[in-house]
Amino acid sequence: MTDDVIVLEPGDERAQKIGKAISSQTAGDILHILSQGPKTATDLTGLLSIPMGTLKYHIDNLLEAGLVEIAETRYSVKGREVKVYRLRDQLVIVAPKVTSIRSILLKYASLFAIVILASLAMLAILPLFQASPDMVRLPAFSENGNGGAGILAEKAPGAETVGAGGAITLVQAFFLGGFMVVLLLFLHEAYKWRKNKF
Repeated sequence: MTDDVIVLEPGDERAQKIGKAISSQTAGDILHILSQGPKTATDLTGLLSIPMGTLKYHIDNLLEAGLVEIAETRYSVKGREVKVYRLRDQLVIVAPKVTSIRSILLKYASLFAIVILASLAMLAILPLFQASPDMVRLPAFSENGNGGAGILAEKAPGAETVGAGGAITLVQAFFLGGFMVVLLLFLHEAYKWRKNKF
């Protein structure tokens, strides 16, 4: 799984750097080799049969574009610094930014529809979880006149059922809360869209 998902717009500075970095066949070959595992510059020049100067040019472009990174730095027997390059674990998507007030309205209309459906589902389901008046009565034993034990049904103290009005109030509160959240999100995004447009 990739660490990052990066969405770029055409013309974006980083999109231009990526376009420049991967525009040649040599850069594509470097990326292909690095997809098989980290390599040093010497490894890459040997596999591609290209001069070190050409490799450095392409590696610098790929580093600047953020497609390649330095995995580690080693030291040769002679004490020279050797960089090991690898592909960055990321997904890069280049797509045009399409934001209009219509797309914002459609997005939040669907969220509002979800709030309505959830409210209706709550209205249908809540009565199933409410205690009926018969279920809140507790049996109690008492002596009847014949000396036998009889069952006397008494309502438990404080045991009140939630009526249909309570369920409707709960659903209304849920609906209004959801509606306010969707409305605030819509107003915030519409404000940002207007600010960026003008």
